[in-house]
Formats: sequence, structure tokens, C-alpha cells
Amino acid sequence: MEDARVPGPDHRESGSGAWARWCAERVSGLPPSVGPVRLVGIDGYAGSGKSTAADRLARELAGAPVVRLDDLADHEAPIAPTGRVLQTLVEPWSRGVGARFGLYDWERRRIGRGVRVPPAPVVILEGVGAARRALRPHLAWSVWMDVPARTARARGRRRDGPEQADFWDRWVPLEREHFANEPSWAHVDCLLVPWRAGYHARVRTCPESDGSRWEAPLRGSS
Repeated sequence: MEDARVPGPDHRESGSGAWARWCAERVSGLPPSVGPVRLVGIDGYAGSGKSTAADRLARELAGAPVVRLDDLADHEAPIAPTGRVLQTLVEPWSRGVGARFGLYDWERRRIGRGVRVPPAPVVILEGVGAARRALRPHLAWSVWMDVPARTARARGRRRDGPEQADFWDRWVPLEREHFANEPSWAHVDCLLVPWRAGYHARVRTCPESDGSRWEAPLRGSS
């Protein structure tokens, strides 16, 4: 049983990371949302930069564990495996104990090696659907990668190469349907907006019920 992966110091990043330092300070000052854990959800289209942002934020949070929804999903539920998140992560953390789960092996179509995720002060959950309705009550802080769907998908296809073209052809309709029913960008606490080589962080200035109004991008938050 291995520990949840923590990004190493050689992980590439864009910009100075001021947005990550600001978000880390904000998250650290929030009350726990699941037992002793402050659970942070980073949502967005496939290819929008969620994994990179999660790893950058984790380093600002003293190596906070990062859980990838891709590791919890499977061929039956490829997007936002809510049931497995609640059962394997939220339930044990709510009791103050570590979570354990098996990483899904997409090639062999079965659960593979196990990992454990301690009830750390902050845990980052990243992936498509990380801020969906059923998970939001358990999140201390939620982020939307504000990259247009077309841009994100083009980036993802370039990243994965032509050998994954069939996957993307199957994935796009599923993702489109998911976000038609789960527009999580309208409910998150923070938008990460591409700016120069990094991001601006924009935060909500009013409750959701009053409409989505956002502060201007934070200067120097690349």
C-alpha cells in the first residue's frame, strides 16, 4: 500500500506561482470540511491544466496529497465517480482515519495497486467533476480552470498524441453531457484564468443565490 502521490520538485510549472501561494494561504485559513481535512476540488475540462495546477498548489501546501479522479474512475463510470469518492475518501476522513483505495488500471480494466491517503490538513481532489453538486458539501474550497472547452480539448489531443484519438472521440460527448447537467463553474469559489505564462485567481464576491459576481483578477498572480 503506497501513499498518495505528492508532486516532486522537478515538476514543470508556468509562471511565478503567486496564484498558488495566494490560494494556499486562503485554503489554510478555512475550517476543515471532512473530519480534519480541508478538501479542495479542482474542476475543468480535460486538458485544461487541472493536474498541473493541483501539483503546484500542493507544493505551496507543504506537499498536500493529490487524488486524481482518473484513478478512481473506471470504464463504467469514466467521469466523476461520486460513489467511490464518498465511500473510499469522504467516509473514512469524516471519522478521522486514512483512506485506502486501489488505482484503476485503464489498460487491464481492473483495480490495481493500492494507495493510502491520510487525513491531512489539506487534500486536493482534481479531475473532471471534482466540484460537482454531490461533492460540493464536502469541499472547503473549489476551483474551476477557466479554459474554453475547445482550447482544452485541442491541448489534450496534442498532449496525448494520435494514438489516443479514439479515446478523445468517445470522451468528448460524455464530458459535454456531464457539464450540461453539472455546470460547476457557476458554483466554485475561485476561477483560475489563463494570463501570460500562468493564471489569475478570481474569487466570488457574493453568495451563489445572489448571482455569480467575481473580483477582478489578482494582480501578479501568474
